[in-house]
Amino acid sequence: MEFGHFQTGTDPFRPMSEINVTPLVDVTLVLLIVFIITAPLLTYAIKLELPDARSSPAGAPPAAINLSIAANGALYWNGTAIGSNTLEGRLSQAALQSPQPELHLRADRAARYEFVVQVMSSAQQAGIRHIGFVTDPNARTAHPRPAQR
Repeated sequence: MEFGHFQTGTDPFRPMSEINVTPLVDVTLVLLIVFIITAPLLTYAIKLELPDARSSPAGAPPAAINLSIAANGALYWNGTAIGSNTLEGRLSQAALQSPQPELHLRADRAARYEFVVQVMSSAQQAGIRHIGFVTDPNARTAHPRPAQR
């Protein structure tokens, strides 16, 4: 009984039983030549003598204003409670400072979107150019679903 049609003879339709390693050797030699040529290029460095230069340290970063919005819409300017009518005046004063301070906006998760938009609109009208949103990087990413009624 023949297994897989591997028999000795001159049948032209029988499968080839030897592995042809010639293409494998050809590819290996080509890769070897490529690596031999490119390896010295990877370690080549241009030798330069750079001039010494002294400069003054960069100026201090501009001050930041921490504006917090509580869940009920209460505003806190650097931890001090303020009213919404006081906010516009303080934002206008901050916009006139040079360099202009950054506004770091912290909003409670339960704060209504309307409160956040009102503060952003007031800051834009006052001329504040840099607003950043402060988030908690350790907070859970999944929000609980609201209770079904």
